[in-house]
Amino acid sequence: MACLEVKCEFSEPKTGQGAVKALLKYLETAEKRSFYFARRAEMAFVPTKRKKNSKSMMHGGNQQQAGSLSADRATSTISEVELDKAKSNENRTQGKACPQEKQLEEEIPKVLMGPGPYFYISGSNGAGLVSIYCQSRGWQRIYDNRREDYALKWCEIKCRETYYHFKEGEQLLYQIPSNGVLTSKIGLLCCLREQERVMKKISRSSNSKLLKMEEFFPESFRLDLKDERNAFFDLYKEEQIWICKPSCSNQGRGIFLLKNPAAVNSLQAKLHSTEEYLRNKRVPYKSPQARIVQRYIHQPLLLEGKKFDVRSYLLIACTAPYVLFFAQGYVRLTCVSYDAASDDLTVHLTNQYMQKKNSLYSQLKDETVWRMEHFNSYVNEKFRKTNGLPKDWVFTVFTKRMQQIMLQCFLAAKRKLDRKLGYFDLIGCDFLIDENFKVWLLEMNANPALHTNCKVLRDIIPPIVYESLDLVLEVFNKRLKGQSVLPLETLRHFVLLYHEDAADLGQKEPSKLRTGLCTGRFLRPQTGGTSHFGQSPAKVLKNSSKKLGCSRKKVALSPGKNCQQTVLPVPHVQLFDHHGKTL
Repeated sequence: MACLEVKCEFSEPKTGQGAVKALLKYLETAEKRSFYFARRAEMAFVPTKRKKNSKSMMHGGNQQQAGSLSADRATSTISEVELDKAKSNENRTQGKACPQEKQLEEEIPKVLMGPGPYFYISGSNGAGLVSIYCQSRGWQRIYDNRREDYALKWCEIKCRETYYHFKEGEQLLYQIPSNGVLTSKIGLLCCLREQERVMKKISRSSNSKLLKMEEFFPESFRLDLKDERNAFFDLYKEEQIWICKPSCSNQGRGIFLLKNPAAVNSLQAKLHSTEEYLRNKRVPYKSPQARIVQRYIHQPLLLEGKKFDVRSYLLIACTAPYVLFFAQGYVRLTCVSYDAASDDLTVHLTNQYMQKKNSLYSQLKDETVWRMEHFNSYVNEKFRKTNGLPKDWVFTVFTKRMQQIMLQCFLAAKRKLDRKLGYFDLIGCDFLIDENFKVWLLEMNANPALHTNCKVLRDIIPPIVYESLDLVLEVFNKRLKGQSVLPLETLRHFVLLYHEDAADLGQKEPSKLRTGLCTGRFLRPQTGGTSHFGQSPAKVLKNSSKKLGCSRKKVALSPGKNCQQTVLPVPHVQLFDHHGKTL
């Protein structure tokens, strides 16, 4: 009779009963590992031992964030490397219970998940702050993206699974699915162009206070469309600088400068070659990579000789109805002095991701980020008299212009955004000021960086995240109860930009919400258990700022206590010239 031969990853070839035992042992080990993963995904993890390198994660003094990231790391699924090590141990012990497997079993959570509400976070951007906020409300974190009983889902990267089980009016979900109409370069360009065409048709009546595109958005061309890229190549002249950007990238990835005819000719040849190759191969036509080329602002205003831009925030707290807020951010500077002729991108791009590539960044990190108060004082001291600017130009004229531009961009895209009660978004908006104090919008970014790797950001970013979530929850709960959005109890530093009265939506309302069905039930603790979330939603909203300890001094936005009164009427947006005079 032929012998049965079975090869296992952890043993030498065996025959007969030995082979059967080895196979059973291997299956048993695999089953344990599978069971462990399933249990781990459904439970909150309470670490029994700290890793030896946990101290290194506390670098920079940001203990709260580092601790949260450490917990995130501990609760993530075992990596492939760890699995390989486990298999290697199995090979050495030839079927005996290996130390690695015992250690994994010891780490299985001993405490079952609480009664909720539950929140899910994926990615590391802002994860620590969102986790702190939710836990301060007594919510429980889950780690399985497939679970459907979450109250809040905060995902860094959009994917189909994220939106598939979303229940409108019952859950909160970060990032509007179609936010690319605002946050991609091509999406924003198309929306603004369409708005410009409409405004030209109605001859820009005196009642409309919208800006012309050329007043705030640099001249741009799409390289994925043949007619547009040819128009750019025909327009290009020597001694001009243009900047080429991928449509959907961020942090400066894929950006390069076109500084001379040779660079432009090289780009043109490359695009033509790609088009010819695809045509000759007889494959379905694919346009070149989605990019735009934009006129470079070659005479920017400088701070201490360095180029800078300003990051501000647009919060879309609700989409049904639309409720928008503005928040001041911070100033981002380069490490070295500005030189338009330089080929070093760290001279031209101010974001932290790019500045980290400069050898001086480790020494100058804290100097690359300014508070808005510092910026305002600098402008008052250095430019006010020589340029005839009003006092506190930064917090008056500049801030109003940023708000106006953000609002105009939103109005251009509002009909293309997905609208469901529970969708919300925090968008980072980057502005540049030229030497004539003209304000330019560079781009709008989805999932803006929420890292706190320097002192200024540690003071600014947490209140931004906490108040964003406060406002989202308050508007959501008021919408469910049929209450008026105003006044807003949790509005502290943000400024209300736009409030679409639900009564004015009429037949165009995106979803007919029925109070009986849309109750936000996942935001309430489930029955039959205890939870820190023992207060009523109204009381929690009232006390949330006290729990989080946000200081008004840390983020200087609009002065005065009655922030909710600072509303820009739409579409009658007040216009100002560069000197603060009403147009």
